[in-house]
This record gives sequence, C-alpha cells and structure tokens, in this order.
Amino acid sequence: MLLEKIRTPGLSHLSYLIGSGGKAAVIDPRRDCECYVEMARAEGLEITHIFETHRNEDLVSGAPILKELTGARVLHGPNAAGPVEYAETAHEDDEFEIGQLKLEVLETPGHTDDHLAFVLHDTAYSDGPVGVFTGDALFVGDVGRTDFYPDRKREVAGLLYDSLQKILALGDQVILYPAHGAGSVCGSGMAEREFSTLGHERANNPRLQIESRDAFIDFKVEENHYQPPYFRLMERLNLEGGDAAPRVMRPKRLSLPQLGDIEVDHLVDVREPLAFASGHLPVSMNLPVGMISAFAGWFIREGERVALVASDEDQLEAAMTHLVRIALDNIEGGYVGVVPAAAQGKAMRTIPMIGTEEVERRLRGGRDNWTLLDVRDADERAEGAIEGSRHIYVGELNVRYCDLDPAQHYTLMCASGMRATVAAGWLASRGFDKLDIYLGSMGAWKAAHGRSGSGDLLE
Repeated sequence: MLLEKIRTPGLSHLSYLIGSGGKAAVIDPRRDCECYVEMARAEGLEITHIFETHRNEDLVSGAPILKELTGARVLHGPNAAGPVEYAETAHEDDEFEIGQLKLEVLETPGHTDDHLAFVLHDTAYSDGPVGVFTGDALFVGDVGRTDFYPDRKREVAGLLYDSLQKILALGDQVILYPAHGAGSVCGSGMAEREFSTLGHERANNPRLQIESRDAFIDFKVEENHYQPPYFRLMERLNLEGGDAAPRVMRPKRLSLPQLGDIEVDHLVDVREPLAFASGHLPVSMNLPVGMISAFAGWFIREGERVALVASDEDQLEAAMTHLVRIALDNIEGGYVGVVPAAAQGKAMRTIPMIGTEEVERRLRGGRDNWTLLDVRDADERAEGAIEGSRHIYVGELNVRYCDLDPAQHYTLMCASGMRATVAAGWLASRGFDKLDIYLGSMGAWKAAHGRSGSGDLLE
C-alpha cells in the first residue's frame, strides 16, 4: 500500500499518489506529470484513476496529460464554469476502489462551485475513514479563499462553511491531505506544517474557531485577496485541458550577441535581488527564482516571449520549470554571465540601496519630488505603515505603473526588500530611472523603532 505526497516548490502545491493491489490513483496532478508514472511503475502499480478536487486557478492541471500517458479515468466535480473536456463528473457518495483502498466523494463547494473532497478508506478496517483529500477547502491552519465569485460573496462563503462542517464530521482521527501548503496564493494563514488531523484543526485552526455561520461569512467577505491575471488563463486551460509540458526544461543557451539581437517582450533576470540591484542588463526586470510562481503571472501575459538571465544553468532550469507550470512557456532562451558581460564593456544598470537613516532623513526633510512607495499587500499595510508613504501592491504595478510619474524619485519598500526589488526592476524596465530600494524595509524600520514599529513616523 502506497501514499506519497508530491510537493511542487514555488506554487506550494501538494499532489498525491495512492496505490494498492496493483492499482494507483493520483489526486490533483501538476502539468509536468511524468513523475507520477515513474513512481507508480517503480512500485509495480498501474494508474487507473485521476481525481481533481477542483478547477485550479494557480497552476495548469496535469490530469489531461496524465490521462493520455496512462489511459486512466479523470474524475472532476459538477457545476464547473463550463464543461471539463477531459473528465467525467463525480458526485456526492460516488465510490472508487483502488485495490484495498476506497475513495468516497464529498461535494464541498465554496472555494469553487465544482469543489470535491475525497475521503480515503482502508476497506480492511471498517471503523471510519483514514484520511481526506481536501483540495483548497481546508488547509493546515487555514481554509480556502472565497473571492472567485464577487457577485455571490456571502453565498459562497456560506457554502464553504457548510462544506467544512461536512468534512469535520468525518471524525477527529482523519488525516488531512490538502492541495496546498504555506506560501500558496490560495490562502493567507497556512501553517508551515504539512501534516495534521481533523481533530487538530478543529481545536487549533483559527478559521474553525469562528463561532457561527454568520460570523464566518462576515469574516470571509472582509478578507483581502489578489487575483493575478494569469488566474484567468489557468481557469480556461483547466476546462479545455492544457498541453503537455516541454520535454526539455532547460532553455536554449544564448550568447551575449544573441541576447542582444533576440526580440522578446520581457527580459527576466532571475538572480537574487542584491545581485540584480548591483548590476543588471538594461530593460531587464527581476523575478528571483523563488518568487516566479507568485509574481510572474502578474507581469507576463499569455503568449508573450521571454528571455531569461541567470547566475548558472541550474537557475535557468528552475526558472523555466516554474514558468512552465503556469503555462508561461514561450521562452526564447537563457543567458548566463552578467559579470563577464560587464567585463566585455556591456552597459549595466544599478539600483541603489538605502537604509533607515536615509529614509528618515528624507521623510523629515520633506524632500521634493520623492515618494516612499510601499508595495506590500493591504493586510500587511493595515498592521502598520510609515506615515507619508504611498501604497500600491507589487502585483498591481503591472498596470498601475502608469499612475506614477517617471520624473519623480521613488524609494521602493516592502517587508524586507525582496518584493521591493521586484517592483523596482519592473519600473526600471518601464523606463523609470530615479529609483532606489529601502534595504530591510519594514523589518529594518521595526528594528530601529521597536518591534511594533511605533514612532512618530508610523501611521
């Protein structure tokens, strides 16, 4: 008997392979799905079923591709936004046998209308289920977001509440298997832990401590979430069925002359923020490898051509892999060697870093034509903001950069300086040249003014 969790870094996506008696099933596969076949065959198992808990918004489903590879049945929930071209529809109380294991279907709408949970039974032990695959309804430490139906806010929040009660009724002993972990855009308060039980969540999950259905609805309606443009692309592909991932996940190697000649929509430098700020090719933007999954879908649109700049070949591969998983795979090539390029006389651009003392000096001096631009999310800013700063969420700069004046000087800040560098790189690629970054950002500010950040410059 087999139960394996497959983690997808960046997206914080969790998929599962279960097997028994020569058969196997996959729950919520990702686009580059050969790994499931290889794992199953290594255990002498044949993948016969593929289960989707819902239509994903943050990644391309591998279900149609895995179906082509294995001939397995794909099961998806009812009430999707349109026909799921590659799947059959599963309904409440349907059961599927995988050797000694059995999966029972629960309809659990709320996060999406088509959402299902799959209850795992070991038929050799009849006293209750063993686990439940909860998709994006219930996470470790959090519950699913309910903002995908803006005209039905209270209704869908109430549906999620009812679905959570249905899941919790399975019993405290049931092991929780969610579709995402900490860092996912599908929730804001997930625990770093990827293991829990329904009993532990009942006792400790803050969202499950809300006392009434109405109070839960009120809380969910007031939540703040951002929806990057690529969500619409994921929704469409996960109804129609996306194409297989490229067989080779390393981009074509470009020489410096080739990089200069190639025509692309975005030159994306995937090095770490300090390396980018210290010296980068003009017109390039910064999306560090570890931040691609969270922010590439804000700035890169379907079909746009991309060239990558990295520190080494492994970084190029990791960057391409992250982009492919969200269907931004029109990658023309990759270049390694910013320092050698500088040594050959290639013009470089830098973005200065400044510290807390300089930020304070500018704030107190009322410097003309200067703005401290806070690119954190709205919830972070609500917990504390520096008086006199302006707020635009980093992702929303994809279009709201047009609201800014290139003749002004902007200092970008976030919680630490990471997202601020992404924001500064984007503005630089759009023609802004009076930029610097508050190194340490709100973390440094709080360190200088006490952990609360209190001080006469805090709103």
